Amino acid sequence: MSSRRSRSGNSGVSRISDDQIADLVYKLQQFLPEIRGHRRSDKVPAAKILQETCNYIKNLHREVDNLSGRLAELLESTDRESAEAAIIRSLLM
Repeated sequence: MSSRRSRSGNSGVSRISDDQIADLVYKLQQFLPEIRGHRRSDKVPAAKILQETCNYIKNLHREVDNLSGRLAELLESTDRESAEAAIIRSLLM
């Protein structure tokens, strides 16, 4: 018995169907640039989609950290009262 099915006997636990899982995995696939173009009929394994999703999220976090660092450096090198600083502040809000 799978762990998903064995948990279905717990009271208050909502059971998700295999079709719902397949639909959610397909929706995740649409966010992944490397495998976005595949049709539903192409049958990319769910494990690959989940792994690629994790990798993509990690890369996005790294990119946000890098951009945050670059922004902090830019703000430090800019006069707080300058037009450039005002533009940066307006973009952040």
